[in-house]
Amino acid sequence: MKAAVGDRLIESPRLDGPRRIGLITALYHANGSPPYVVLWLDQVRETLVFPGPDAHIEHQPHPW
Repeated sequence: MKAAVGDRLIESPRLDGPRRIGLITALYHANGSPPYVVLWLDQVRETLVFPGPDAHIEHQPHPW
């Protein structure tokens, strides 16, 4: 899994739970691999995330 700042992380905190959406605000590795700092849109808080197997990235167009 590779991501960039500004991409969205979609995951479910529980197997039977609803999906949540977060905005990736920082990377720990220049190659875009996890972990990511994610701002969760439903909780308005940032957390350090190691995405689970059900997570996926929605890549956003970047201006550069």
